[in-house]
Amino acid sequence: MFLSHPETDVDIVKVMPSHDDQRLRPLRMLFLFWLPLTVCRLQRGFAALSGVVIACMIFSSVAFGQEQDAARKQYSKKIASDYNYRFGKELPFAPGNPEVQGGGFIQPGAFPDAKYCAHCHQEAYHQWRQALHSNSFREPFYRTSVNLLNNTKGIEFSRHCDSCHNPIGVLSGALTENSQVDRKFDNNGLTCMVCHSIQKLKSTSGNGGYIMGVPSVMVDENGNRIPGEVPYDEILKHTDRHSQAIMQGFYRTPEFCAACHKANLPEPLNDYKFLSAFTTFDEWQDSKFSHRNPLTFYPGDFKTCQNCHMQRAPNTLPDYGAKNGTFASHSWAAGNTGVPFYYGFDEQLEKTTKFLQAGNYLNVDIFGIKMAGNKQLIGPLGSVPIHIEPNDVLDAYVVIQNKNIGHSLIPEVRDLYEAWLEFDVKDSQGKDIYHSGFLRPDGELDPRAHSFTNRPVDKNGTFVDNHQVQTIHSVAYDNTIQSGRSTLVRYRFRVPADIKSSISITAKINYRHFRQSYINNVLGENHPAYPIVEIASRTRTLRIGDNLPTAAEANDNPDWMRWNNLGIGYLDQLQYAASVQAFAEVVRLRPDYADGYTNIALTDIEWEQFGPARKAIDKALLLSPNNARALYYRALLERRAGQSDAELADLEEVVQQYPQSRDARRELGITYFQRDDDENAMQQFEALEKIDPDDVAAHYNLAVLYRRMGMKKQAEQEQMLLLTEKVDPESLTSSLAFLRSHPDVSTESVPWHIHTDLPQKDAGSGKKGP
Repeated sequence: MFLSHPETDVDIVKVMPSHDDQRLRPLRMLFLFWLPLTVCRLQRGFAALSGVVIACMIFSSVAFGQEQDAARKQYSKKIASDYNYRFGKELPFAPGNPEVQGGGFIQPGAFPDAKYCAHCHQEAYHQWRQALHSNSFREPFYRTSVNLLNNTKGIEFSRHCDSCHNPIGVLSGALTENSQVDRKFDNNGLTCMVCHSIQKLKSTSGNGGYIMGVPSVMVDENGNRIPGEVPYDEILKHTDRHSQAIMQGFYRTPEFCAACHKANLPEPLNDYKFLSAFTTFDEWQDSKFSHRNPLTFYPGDFKTCQNCHMQRAPNTLPDYGAKNGTFASHSWAAGNTGVPFYYGFDEQLEKTTKFLQAGNYLNVDIFGIKMAGNKQLIGPLGSVPIHIEPNDVLDAYVVIQNKNIGHSLIPEVRDLYEAWLEFDVKDSQGKDIYHSGFLRPDGELDPRAHSFTNRPVDKNGTFVDNHQVQTIHSVAYDNTIQSGRSTLVRYRFRVPADIKSSISITAKINYRHFRQSYINNVLGENHPAYPIVEIASRTRTLRIGDNLPTAAEANDNPDWMRWNNLGIGYLDQLQYAASVQAFAEVVRLRPDYADGYTNIALTDIEWEQFGPARKAIDKALLLSPNNARALYYRALLERRAGQSDAELADLEEVVQQYPQSRDARRELGITYFQRDDDENAMQQFEALEKIDPDDVAAHYNLAVLYRRMGMKKQAEQEQMLLLTEKVDPESLTSSLAFLRSHPDVSTESVPWHIHTDLPQKDAGSGKKGP
């Protein structure tokens, strides 16, 4: 039975009836087996016929697969005849990174529709339909951005984005001028059989770094993939062969997610150079959850992306994929509240909101108070007494800890999403004394709010407002909190002169998907207010006069951890003396805590206080011998002291414990390099490049090492990678131009700034007003 394929004029075989065409199954099964059975029609006897039928089924499967392969080659030939190979015939899907197993293009109809899968997987289909994966292309917030790219540079450039947002469109060859491909698949984004047809992963550079196989829901007896849809009863008879077709072991790894949840802007896209876009996978690698990094501030249980975003829960609909009444979520709840709100997907919106609020992901700590003009920090609040008076000018120190997120806050496209700290001081009657991080009447965020965002700019220093990634040349500033780290935010306000009773201080992290101005760009200004989710908050009430210590609340960190987080915040703001003082309080409260001494040491190293650093690291190793984190920093001190043998031994031990640590591999490679051990140095930098294909230190050192060893071709490849991936120092010019013209943002770019409404003469003096 031959049908004209809707996307082309090439005739292809209809594989099997779809789920809504059950009556034709017997007829089509007869057709599939008719030819070989005719050849075998002279056979007699049940036993002989049974063997022949099995042989004929195998012959039919092979023949059918051959016909499908021929049809795909015909389709590819037709697409290739007028396809725009702007980036070279060897890179048909560039600037994206996907490949097709066997080369060529794949017919859109070769991917079984999600509704076909829904017959046996109702729960998965129901969740997927409201999830971001199924709406990855059609939703207007993405389409606005990608359409601008199409209209300004050409549709072929959108292969960069659509390699992840619309893989069928890319792999079918639809993204070229005057394409005749029927794009009805656009409404389904990432279907079941997009993800479940990926056969291999490329490097973890992202941008769609996967290899797509022939879409198949079943393999035959020999393990050959059977293209397209197969009758349900055949799948149920051979569930092992169904699993073999649609499951791969790497589907459960973070590397699978890295294929799309890591991205860069390559030179062919921006006509400039390689720029890192977002690195969610790398951030997970560096987190406590990966168990690949010895340098984290806190330990944690091993967790993958799937452990957080595909948690098992009771299924409400029948699904053969359920186990013991639970199903691995295909809602992929994360942070996108905007798309489900736009489509009215209340269930997905509720799941996303609960996910954001239920994970103890962030800790908000109103740590302490400084009287303006006084260097002493009074804290931790609640554990020490404090006295305040009317007219006092107070500096509040708020510490935000990224406690249990496996990546940064926010991990991707920070220019579009909004997370910010709202800080509010009220009197006992609820009247505002000071408020930062409020929303203006037009829905825009207070421009002086402390927000966890960035500001990408073009070559002229203009903010790239509509996520036109092809125009980005630099990032003016980037406020985020990496996994396991903390940030310190300061606020200054005056206690009213007529205050009678008390003041309450509230700090909370709010989140909105998307930024208000971007929503306006996409939908116009007459749209409903998009949801704002409060992720974490803390309120403290201070009486006028004396305040004695109070009991901690359930979500408060213990005092040693509060000091530790303050020290991390100081460290990241380059305030080393204050950081060391904070970490000293940690070991005072917990003298058995080895990491407290290591924290002192690493801060002293940054501050080039190498003598005190060595004393602190020796204490850490006395408390925790063979501790990989302490050994790493001791090795850096040994390098400084010229103790090469000891340095080598320590770093080899760290790599032995953490073979996937990029930092340990990098430093061990440098050690070998400095000892003129080129062979071992090369091995370390090659291992580093497998962990992070975009590591500039690996490119530089391998370029030198390969050239020393006469490997000219490899040396040239590494040199080219180095040239395109290293930071362009002239890009700072664009950043500075933007900051000069945006003073509020310029203030935010300074790590240790203070938020205040007070006039400069009052804010800085610490004197009481009239």
